[in-house]
Amino acid sequence: MLTIKQKKLLDYIKSYYHAKDLFPTFEEMKDNLSIKSKSGIYKLLSSLEDKGYIKKIPHKARALKLNDLKKNSIQTDKTKLPFLGRIAAGNPIEAITGSFEQISVPNYLINNKEEHYTLEVNGDSMIDEGIFDGDIVIICKTNFAQTGDIVVALIDENEVTLKKFRSFKNSIALEPSNKNFKTRIFGEGRVKIQGKLVGLIRKF
Repeated sequence: MLTIKQKKLLDYIKSYYHAKDLFPTFEEMKDNLSIKSKSGIYKLLSSLEDKGYIKKIPHKARALKLNDLKKNSIQTDKTKLPFLGRIAAGNPIEAITGSFEQISVPNYLINNKEEHYTLEVNGDSMIDEGIFDGDIVIICKTNFAQTGDIVVALIDENEVTLKKFRSFKNSIALEPSNKNFKTRIFGEGRVKIQGKLVGLIRKF
């Protein structure tokens, strides 16, 4: 399973390679992901290598190998997941309504042993996590979350939002990732977890 930043870097490497027949430099990757240091890129590349997506070739510039793609081929193994509408990444909106629409997502973004669904992000309160208005988020259905997870939270049975989850002794905090939004604190029983973020699809 890839994190959002790992997927964003992998997608950038793929698109750059397809367009230019070579791989981006550390500096280009750093600028594309808005990461301050090259060490941050190195850690992401090492994670991608550990998960089998790439191979770093030492002592050479732009020296990578894509393990999951050949230059002109695209991975086609996909699964259709339910698309349940829009979710607020800003001020909460009304509860998600059911839909018969489906969206195809790459299998590497999901765990086939779990149930998943997709939502369209509405708002910009999670932009510092790389989640933007109009993105499609892939959610693993669960009613349990750990502090730090990005979750779909149902508030007071009628509002749904996408926020970072933090648990305290007698309350729950739903935290934005945008300094223009405030953390909201709720008492016990007011918030129910409906799933946690496991992947993201962006349309350009």
